[in-house]
Amino acid sequence: MTTQTKMEREFDSRINHAPENFDAETALPEGFYEFLQSLHEEFTPRQQALASKRAEVLANSHAGDLPNHLPASEATGGDWKITLPEYIADQRNQMTGPADDAELVVKMLNSGAPGVMIDLEDSMANVWENLEKGIENSLLALHGELSYYDKKREREVSINEGAAVTLVRVRGLHLSQANVFSGELLSASVYDAARMAFGVDKSKLKHNLTFYIPKSESAEEGLFWRDLFQAIETKLGWERGFIKCFALVEAHPFVYQMEEFIYNLREHILGLNLGRWDYMASLIHFNIENAEWVLPDRNTIPSDVAFFQNLRELMVNICHKRGVLAIGGMTALFPNRADAALNERALKTLEADKRNEASVGMDGAWTGHPDQNQIAVAQFPAPNQNFIQSENRERYPDLRPAPNGVGKHTVDGTRAAARTAIRYRHGVLNGKGASLLDGYMEDLATDRIYRLMIAGRMKHADAVKIVDTEGAEIKHTPEFITRIFDEELAKILNDLPTEVAAVEKDKYAEARRLSEEMILKGQFDPI
Repeated sequence: MTTQTKMEREFDSRINHAPENFDAETALPEGFYEFLQSLHEEFTPRQQALASKRAEVLANSHAGDLPNHLPASEATGGDWKITLPEYIADQRNQMTGPADDAELVVKMLNSGAPGVMIDLEDSMANVWENLEKGIENSLLALHGELSYYDKKREREVSINEGAAVTLVRVRGLHLSQANVFSGELLSASVYDAARMAFGVDKSKLKHNLTFYIPKSESAEEGLFWRDLFQAIETKLGWERGFIKCFALVEAHPFVYQMEEFIYNLREHILGLNLGRWDYMASLIHFNIENAEWVLPDRNTIPSDVAFFQNLRELMVNICHKRGVLAIGGMTALFPNRADAALNERALKTLEADKRNEASVGMDGAWTGHPDQNQIAVAQFPAPNQNFIQSENRERYPDLRPAPNGVGKHTVDGTRAAARTAIRYRHGVLNGKGASLLDGYMEDLATDRIYRLMIAGRMKHADAVKIVDTEGAEIKHTPEFITRIFDEELAKILNDLPTEVAAVEKDKYAEARRLSEEMILKGQFDPI
């Protein structure tokens, strides 16, 4: 294969693609090309095979063969346990944000949060310049040397001395990096992990090099990461197990194989994290043939809905049984000091959400704004709840309870989805992987949810009632969805300041075209 995957090139040719004239042998750090090449030859074929298996599992699910638990094994029945290193014991809040924003990274590290997850994945639009800036910022942050210039105070701001654990999320196994090796694809996971490990100065680290693994879909993938970490350790002369990791629970098949995944990575793994927005998107994607899974308006779904709560409880039991941390997800509603009412609502929502996660035994959660840190940390016992494991919880609970009777199905919800998809995609066209829209932090995960929500309403237009403000049923035909996108684009353009340039308006029109086209073509993978 000589280019990116077809869909990546079709919807944004810059994503996961090095510049056309890129010469990896001269442009990358000295010695890295050879280091990467040997890893690429061993691991990219494995990544491509795993990606093909994922496509089979999704197709089987759409044909009625839904994901399920694996047979009993040493992983689920054996008496094994992981001992956590001291540096990771307190992760009551992990601040997260895109790696290419140095100011945000420094502010997160200075927020007082016990952990900071610097993201090279889906809160960052993965054009080459952003990726390389993100890697540079991540390495400087790990060394304690990152800074930014504060224009208001007219001074350079550096990372304060503190105990924050710095973690880096690399791209997942679903992504390929094009144009590094001429004429062939490279696993994006291999590139990111290798680039970080090769570039880090081990003597400057406060703790083990610790990655976040996204979008895993099977226990077998844990073996890929184990072998990759150990190959890197061997090549760099590091001790076995120096590379540590967390893994995100973001894909529906993965929730049936969490314990086996931990077992396969037991020399490296520190915990699981419920990435609930990506998980919601995946849950809809795997069940899109079922009309029961036509999603209600997103912001009418309670955070303790059964398909989340059952998974939270199972994840906590598995993690604590095996000695690792269970971390909760992101609260999307963001505080805003300039809007007192929104600020109060956002912080109350945050407190209730994190209290719920703490109540099921989770050890911490994610936030994305420094103002959220203190409230989030306060909801979780220090340093963690790793001793908590409920004997009354079922080992094999229903992980697909349909959201019947939950939330609302309204045309206004469809409009909000289309409007958010357009504005999010506009941000991506401008190099932003996350955008604060209407008080909510929207990234690739929530964009996927909105596109899947609209797709489900179209697919099952005759089976699911969607109502307007008068209570009248409105069939969600392709023609109606086109009209919604046209009308929402017109509103967006009408609301723009008069000085906005024509080229920016054209980008909104392109974002509108891409968003609808991705829905109509069934493009719901996280690219």
